[in-house]
Amino acid sequence: MRLARLGPPGEEIPVLVHDGTSLDLRPVTDDITPAFLAADGLTRVRDALAAGTLAPLEDAGERRVGAPIVPPGKIVCIGLNYRDHAEETGAALPAEPVVFMKDPATVVGPYDTVLIPPGSTKTDWEVELGVVIGRQARYLDSEADALAHVAGYVVSHDVSEREYQLERGGQWDKGKSCETFNPLGGELVTADEIADPQDLRLTLSVNGTKRQDGTTADMVFSVAHIIWYLSQFMVLRPGDLINTGTPAGVALGLPDHPYLQPGDVAELEISGLGSARQTFAAATR
Repeated sequence: MRLARLGPPGEEIPVLVHDGTSLDLRPVTDDITPAFLAADGLTRVRDALAAGTLAPLEDAGERRVGAPIVPPGKIVCIGLNYRDHAEETGAALPAEPVVFMKDPATVVGPYDTVLIPPGSTKTDWEVELGVVIGRQARYLDSEADALAHVAGYVVSHDVSEREYQLERGGQWDKGKSCETFNPLGGELVTADEIADPQDLRLTLSVNGTKRQDGTTADMVFSVAHIIWYLSQFMVLRPGDLINTGTPAGVALGLPDHPYLQPGDVAELEISGLGSARQTFAAATR
């Protein structure tokens, strides 16, 4: 299944995208929330689809596409998780996942404007596979248990300000948590639709120039390992988002460091999950 949310910010309507038609999910749920996922909401959506009780949403094609879930309880990110990305930045491959957090309020829609902070000169792009947790994961016994806790997968853009991240005290969160710095979606694709999360291609272009072209097969730590690993240190709850790292091709790793400027346009795609497009603009105080 493919779930989305359509409408102005704060007024999004949950839909199921089925055979190219957006079906109104309000008979099932008011929104796609952590509570909805925790209460086995995906099963209720499947049952409603099978029963034929979902009607098309009027004017769906004319509505803004929001993030497919409301801001999650937490966003957990994994750094340096692609071999080629670690190489381009001159970093050694990590022995364990590099973990940092990102403000959940950074989540915006997949076509929304992204704001470059005042004075920023090193705002960078990062296409990532986003993993949305569907069942609580706490001290999992093994990686074999991990993927059963996934609700679905989503295109995630982990926008980063490299000066704030690397040169302002070594706190990665500061370079990751600026407003609008996590465009998400458009669709949450349920886990049963993705045969192997380690067999997905990720691409990102800036102003029509392809910058990133990688595959999740190049991850240092697999999705299953990441979920198992994180569950040893924190409880992962329904609706939590994990950004699983980015392949080579970020501005930080390119010889001329072509960081993002107002007016730049980034286009992202992950095979099986869809595409997104964001325009960058200068934030005002």
